[in-house]
Amino acid sequence: MEKERLIALYKKAKGIAPAKVEKLPGAGSNRQYYRLFAEDGSTVIGCVGTSAEENSSFIALTKSFESKDFGTPRLIACSDDEMCYLQEDLGDVSLFDILKESRNKGGKYTLSEENLLSLVISELPKIQFEGASEYVFSKCYPLYEMDELSIMFDLNYFKYNFLKLVGIEFNEIRLQEDFQRLAESLLQEQGNTFLYRDFQARNVMMRDGQPYFIDYQGGRKGPIYYDVASFLWQAKAGFPPSLRQELLGYYIKALRKYKPVDDTYFHEQLRHFVLFRIMQVLGAYGFRGYFEK
Repeated sequence: MEKERLIALYKKAKGIAPAKVEKLPGAGSNRQYYRLFAEDGSTVIGCVGTSAEENSSFIALTKSFESKDFGTPRLIACSDDEMCYLQEDLGDVSLFDILKESRNKGGKYTLSEENLLSLVISELPKIQFEGASEYVFSKCYPLYEMDELSIMFDLNYFKYNFLKLVGIEFNEIRLQEDFQRLAESLLQEQGNTFLYRDFQARNVMMRDGQPYFIDYQGGRKGPIYYDVASFLWQAKAGFPPSLRQELLGYYIKALRKYKPVDDTYFHEQLRHFVLFRIMQVLGAYGFRGYFEK
């Protein structure tokens, strides 16, 4: 059914049916992706979602970002109910794929890979500041902004899907008090910036040496530190401390184009988000591993 809907949408947009359609592997979501081929070999990516709100958010954000030159995929067509759409094909090679060999060697990245990483993280402030607008925030799903409720949800996800499943002893009351203090720290600085939320190497596609960004539909209004922690402390990246600090320097240099930066304050705030992000990842891995096996 999904395939037929995309073929019909392609035919409506292009005036002719695709020569071939290939289903693409899943990527940790319920969305179904297909590659549709024209007779001349050119391709587009088709997506069929299960959530109208999530699809609507992606479509609205993509349309907004297209004019900003962020390196996000160009939207080609979408169905009237927005449950399926066609987008530019950015290829199959992600930043995560490119870094695989060095990552498997314990994080011994080459100079060219370090340059690539610096290029990617230097683009982040542009997305965070120029991508922010009341229109974009109003289209974010499931939340307009990062708030205490969403933070407590993630912290309790960590508690129930990691701590309890691995049998670690802890004082429930004191842990909840710590959660509350951490949430207050994370919400100290709520700037008018776009929080990508899943800014990591798997969501950066590489084409002709340039980065392109995908999977931002879960974004919302929120602090800039979250995305920095997501990228530099991402699971399995294995960035050595020296490289992490070097990349952080590139980010701060790019950030200064948009706001003054107090280095000491920045690093103090970032530490809270690193802790929070690690707890989120443990909760997700606990659910996928311990619960779902």
